[in-house]
Amino acid sequence: MSLSINPIDPVSRPFFAGEASGIDITRPLNREEAAAIEAGMDQYGVLVFHDQRFDDNAQMAFSRSFGDLELATGDLNFHKGRRLESAHMNDISNLDLDNQVLARDSRRRLFSLGNRMWHSDSSFKEVPAKFSLLSARIIPSAGGNTEFADMRAAYESLEDELKAECEDLVCEHSQLYSRAVLGFTDFTDDDRERFKPVQQRLVRRHPSTGRKSLYLASHAGAILGWPVPEARQFLRDLVEHATQRKFVYSHAWKQFDLVMWDNRATMHRARPFPSMEVRDMHRTTVACERSTMAEAA
Repeated sequence: MSLSINPIDPVSRPFFAGEASGIDITRPLNREEAAAIEAGMDQYGVLVFHDQRFDDNAQMAFSRSFGDLELATGDLNFHKGRRLESAHMNDISNLDLDNQVLARDSRRRLFSLGNRMWHSDSSFKEVPAKFSLLSARIIPSAGGNTEFADMRAAYESLEDELKAECEDLVCEHSQLYSRAVLGFTDFTDDDRERFKPVQQRLVRRHPSTGRKSLYLASHAGAILGWPVPEARQFLRDLVEHATQRKFVYSHAWKQFDLVMWDNRATMHRARPFPSMEVRDMHRTTVACERSTMAEAA
């Protein structure tokens, strides 16, 4: 095995976002390789692998090296026609079932604009996401970066009094909250049932490293026991703190990049790109073993 992982920005962020090289992850991994990648994730939170020419089956096989895959139930069109064959593959594209760019007023496109808000994948599920793995199949000529925030460093830089205030708080997460911020309310009764709020701890302790982090997302719209306006202002202030530039790595995509991140330790958002150009990204998601509520217990 010749896997090598080095910090992308060794001066400003030596322990956040690493570039991996020397390994072809489109072929089956052995146990030693998978363990080395997971150790790299524990250290850096985000890993970038260049020139990895995945098809969906190979991407799912690689992802399963790190746990069970989630179903793509966060898709607005779940249980309906899908462009991608497997229900374990999230279609992070601006394409319709005929591989044509979605119309500007497309319901699916407007829903997907929520990806441009800071979030953690699947925090709206009772058992949220562990790792996300995003493969760049087709990228636009400009824009479309993905930004990642180090939620470990964000927590560690809080004043002690604020850490203590956050420690035992429980938030409610739902895509109904995040989309409402954008003015998107076009949900069916089935959507509202699937996206009903779930409870998540605001502070998490990483099971491997022991480091604490803030668990934030645009999906968080309430704090148990708090008036809603006060809760949302408090959460907004925390997000503003956590997304200072010193905590953020911005990934400029190259075709066939595979970027892998730990949702327990990071938050991310997509950035705009020319709306009539194709951006075709395929995401697999490895699920956590238990809820944040069970982790705390």
